[in-house]
Formats: sequence, structure tokens, C-alpha cells
Amino acid sequence: MQDAIDALVIGGGPAGLTAALYLARFRRRVVLADEGEPRAAWIPASHNIPFFADGIPGPEILARQREHLARYDVPVIAARIAALAREGSGFVAKPEGREPLRVRNVLLATGARDVEPGLPHLPDAVRRGLVRYCPVCDGFESRGRRIAVIGHGAKGAGEALFIARTYSDDVTLLTLGRPMDMDEETRGRLARHRVRIVERPVMALDVQDGRIAAIRIDGEELRFETLYSALGLHYRTELAEALGAAREENGALRVNAGMMTSVPGLYAAGDIVAGLDQIVVGMGHAAIAATRIHNACAIPTQDEA
Repeated sequence: MQDAIDALVIGGGPAGLTAALYLARFRRRVVLADEGEPRAAWIPASHNIPFFADGIPGPEILARQREHLARYDVPVIAARIAALAREGSGFVAKPEGREPLRVRNVLLATGARDVEPGLPHLPDAVRRGLVRYCPVCDGFESRGRRIAVIGHGAKGAGEALFIARTYSDDVTLLTLGRPMDMDEETRGRLARHRVRIVERPVMALDVQDGRIAAIRIDGEELRFETLYSALGLHYRTELAEALGAAREENGALRVNAGMMTSVPGLYAAGDIVAGLDQIVVGMGHAAIAATRIHNACAIPTQDEA
């Protein structure tokens, strides 16, 4: 693969942009493939990123990162990578509508998609910012308020407990009509933290000033100041699956300490990796992976065991 590109970064979110920046500064031949749908673009404002004490919207984070990367003339392919296959010790990537790329290493930063709640007459509630998905990012700003969590399993119960223990003593768990799937121990913990469980379906919504002001359930009107969705994620692992990469039980990619998957030369960073889905964590993943890729290119063999 002597004429191949050193690294292809797939995904133009905070993790992918960070990885491309590191590789460019390592003077590696790197190409970024950006389909244009980063999950970070949905963030109204993140308040736990250092240096941005007043918060920073997701689109601004992405714009600043793109501007920074542009200084290094990294080629950006605005297309989806339709297929990724092995070729010798490297890979062949096939962008939609473009010529294939021969690359030595691949870093997947394709992220995940939030499962949208089935609210009546309100598609894409998370994308539109009517429902939030990250109490770790903005729960502090909702402290002491009436908060609802949409969920019907372990993730929903866990998020409701996290909020009740950390930010508010007025938390309701909405299952949207599905029976709550949890053991008695979890139900007891919810009760101890005074988390109300509502298992009846939502009949109607009252949307005011860009937020869901009220939810109507069987004639009862419930009002909340903040609404979170905890229905889980769909990990964008299709390219890795085609190469036989191992996954965790929840569907995320399994990686080693150097962020390499079970496929040699295939790395992963950000939300696609199991762990805390945070921008600063994804950037850390990317820094580690990019450094390992640089080292692997500098010597004849991979430096990981």
C-alpha cells in the first residue's frame, strides 16, 4: 500500500474533526469523509466543555473545528462511505459517487443516532430541540425544575435516577404507554428517590415557545420544564460490521487502549465506542487513535499487540 493514503477519517463530528486535525499536524496524508449529519449539530448549548463557561451551541463547535482544520488543507469528501473492504494490509473505501480510495488505516467516527420518542404529531422531537438527550451536558441548568424522562427500560430508569440524585426532586418517568421493564430492586430505588412512573400513553402535546409545555394523558395534564429522552442509541457500525469488527453487548464497537477495533488498522472514536457520550471524551478518543495511527505509519508493523 505504498501509494495509499495514511488515514481515512469517516465522520465529521467533534471526534472525526479532532482526529483529522491531529493527523494533519503529524504531517500524515489524511482525508476526511463527512456525510454532514453529526449528532453534535443537535445540541442547543453545551455547558461542560472547558473554556466555554457561558455554553456553546453544537453548530458553533463544529464550525470552529472546521475552520481550524481548514488551515491544514485536509481534503474533505462530502459523501457517505458506502463500503469499506480489506485490500492487503490496508483498506479500500468507496464514497458514493466518487472514485475508491486506497488507505492504510481507517478511523471510524460515525457516531450514533438517538432513538426518537413516539410523541403524537411531533416527529424529530430530539432533532428539533424540543426534547433533550444529555443531562450530563445541561442537567445543571435544569436543577430544581420539573423534569420528565422518556423511557421504558433500564436506560430510562437509570437516567431518571441520575437526575433525581443529582439535579431535581421532581422527576417523572414517562413510558409512552409501554409497560415499564425493570426489576423490583430498580423500582424500589425509583420509589426511594420519589420518581413518579407514568405508564399511560400520551394523547396530546402543548408546544409553546420552542418547548413542550404540557403533556396530556387520559384527561390529565402534566407540565414539565425540561424533557429528556432516554430510549437509547442506534450505533452507526455498519462499515465495521462488514469487516467483522467485534461489538459490545449494547452494539457499540469494542476497542483496545489505543482505540483500535478487533480489525487491525481499523480504529474508532466518539459515540460509536461504548462509554460516556460526551464531546470531550470523543475528542480524547480521537487524539489517542490519531497518535496510534501516526506511530503505526512510522514503523513497518502495527505497534499494538
